[in-house]
Amino acid sequence: MNKPSIEQRFAPLLQARQAQNLYRARPLALSAQQPSMQINGKQVINFSSNDYLGLANAPELKNALQQTLSQNLSVGSGAAHLVTGHSLEHHLLEDELADWLGVERVLLFSTGYMANLAVQQVLMQKGDLILGDKLNHASLIDGALQSDADFKRYAHNDMSALEKRLSKTQHADSATLIVSDGVFSMDGDLTKLPELQKLAKNNQAWLFLDDAHGFGALGKHGKGCFEYFDCQPDTNTILMGTLGKAFGVSGAFVAGSQTLIETLINFARPYIYTTAMSPMMAAAGREALRLVKQADARREHLNQLIQQFRIGASQLGLPLMDSPSAIQPIVLGDAATALAWSEQLKQQGFWVGAIRPPTVPHNTARLRITLSAAHTAEQVDSLLEALAACQHSHTLSR
Repeated sequence: MNKPSIEQRFAPLLQARQAQNLYRARPLALSAQQPSMQINGKQVINFSSNDYLGLANAPELKNALQQTLSQNLSVGSGAAHLVTGHSLEHHLLEDELADWLGVERVLLFSTGYMANLAVQQVLMQKGDLILGDKLNHASLIDGALQSDADFKRYAHNDMSALEKRLSKTQHADSATLIVSDGVFSMDGDLTKLPELQKLAKNNQAWLFLDDAHGFGALGKHGKGCFEYFDCQPDTNTILMGTLGKAFGVSGAFVAGSQTLIETLINFARPYIYTTAMSPMMAAAGREALRLVKQADARREHLNQLIQQFRIGASQLGLPLMDSPSAIQPIVLGDAATALAWSEQLKQQGFWVGAIRPPTVPHNTARLRITLSAAHTAEQVDSLLEALAACQHSHTLSR
């Protein structure tokens, strides 16, 4: 019997995805990351970026990179952090992030995905239990599945369901880790952090919060969900944040206690066995942190745009979700409808991606609209007008 080739095995799967309107292709950005962009050769206003503070193309970050050329910094780190790749710029960025967040230590990772894999693989052992929100990011799910612990999911933001799960975990020698996004990336809503933290403390569980979409944008000073809810992390709290969203650069970090960070340094395979991020990017990250600290006006403008969009969308009768964040999804149902709206928006000069299964549950395909402090009120008004046109076209076509 002949074994299948790659073509024989996967070509039918790709054809099936195309037939189901679930095929994915990479759009080609031909300009800098900013509201006005050229994508796939078309000039559009971009409402699909996670650049929440509009820093990705900030001249201060470009200048910071230019200055590294005269600072004896290499482009590549050349090795893993535990070999010769841990530069002074990495070290200073970790210290400055820790000071900003008020935690004992911070550890840099190349991506948030790697950080989420590392935390759960290392901390959770056989006999332990991970309890994750049903709508957690894929990296959190994968991290849980790749650990040796049991993994159970609770209904999205359902604290009663979580409490029931916790009540069945009273084993003296086992640990329980509650895992949640801070801002859920496809819905834009927030975890119920005060209740989550209370349940963790009452049940002696550890809490792991992925605040990738919160850091920089949420809270009075941009410190994320803990600041937004006026809560304080304790020694059994693990925080993960990324530098590639509101910070406008790249990379990620885990924040927490001294013991947590030393444990990750010594046992986390996604940390130990990979080359460190570029020292030049770490220097840019330090400048990005400085800008985030000074971005009160940007955050205020972003919040005004969020309110403007939500009021306008509500007046149009568009199906908004309960999101106070820069992520404002419009759930349309089937994938074909979401693609049709997305394509019509592109023809009108707006780039808004259609999010389809398996990224979101079946029959919840949506437009994932993201707002940035770099957008103007006029651009948001124009988007609302374009959405109204889509709504009209969709109504006429039914």
